[in-house]
Amino acid sequence: MPHSLRCVIVLKAIIGIFFLGCLSVQAELPEGASVAVWDLEYLSPEPEAHQNISEILSAKVIEAFKESGCCAVVEREQLHLALEELNIGSSSIADETTRLQIGRIVGAKYMVFGTYFVLGDKMRIDLRLVEVETGSVVKTAQKTTNTPDPIEWINLAEKASRDLF
Repeated sequence: MPHSLRCVIVLKAIIGIFFLGCLSVQAELPEGASVAVWDLEYLSPEPEAHQNISEILSAKVIEAFKESGCCAVVEREQLHLALEELNIGSSSIADETTRLQIGRIVGAKYMVFGTYFVLGDKMRIDLRLVEVETGSVVKTAQKTTNTPDPIEWINLAEKASRDLF
């Protein structure tokens, strides 16, 4: 067998092994896992325009996880109680490390963090599923729409959520 053909075969095998490794990273959440969802962060340049929809988008993410049955969802009330018990102010919870510590306290294996951005009629949602113990990002999701319809924005949050499980 010519040397160049052997190189091509070896290269294809390496690419195949790498591809299979990438697929395993996208595996489903383990059975019995629990997830906590933080309110999505508003990143638009217009400071007050659409900030009030954060809780609604976050609630839709929670609802999507609950309906999927893929894992138990830590109630937001438990997160708020943990914050109160630890006497942590709102500036401290901006730090993802602090939020992961709270996730450990409430027994979450995973946490969902996200942002949304509105510019004109366009909206983008970015979500990431993070393993609490290691802080590693397990999966990410990003969705965009070009409609000013808030109902479509809420549906977008659900669609992005489905990409995480």
